Amino acid sequence: MAQHNELGKKGEDEAVRYLLSEGYKITNRNWRFHGFEIDVVAEIGEFIVFAEVKTRTSVMYGNPEDFVSKGRRKRMVEAANHYLIENEIDKPARFDIIGIVWDGKKFSLDHIEDAFLPELS
Repeated sequence: MAQHNELGKKGEDEAVRYLLSEGYKITNRNWRFHGFEIDVVAEIGEFIVFAEVKTRTSVMYGNPEDFVSKGRRKRMVEAANHYLIENEIDKPARFDIIGIVWDGKKFSLDHIEDAFLPELS
């Protein structure tokens, strides 16, 4: 596995540990639909949460969450829509971003709840 893929997997594992510690129920990881992927699907309270996890080793070029592009957000919303239909879920959806920085010794994590809303076309 490439080094950046290993870092991404470790970051997702850290994000899941964090979400579980905050009372989230993880319902899916790396859910795929026609080329779209959602890193973590979770539930808390009345919400189903679709989370994008971005892991970096430095903030030299910006925070990890700054690298979730408009196109990525759009694909995430489309995948979430398919997930809700496929699983017959009738809950309000929320889109979160979890930015993680690994300094070689420990992770620092920034969880942005309701990071973006689906755009109307």
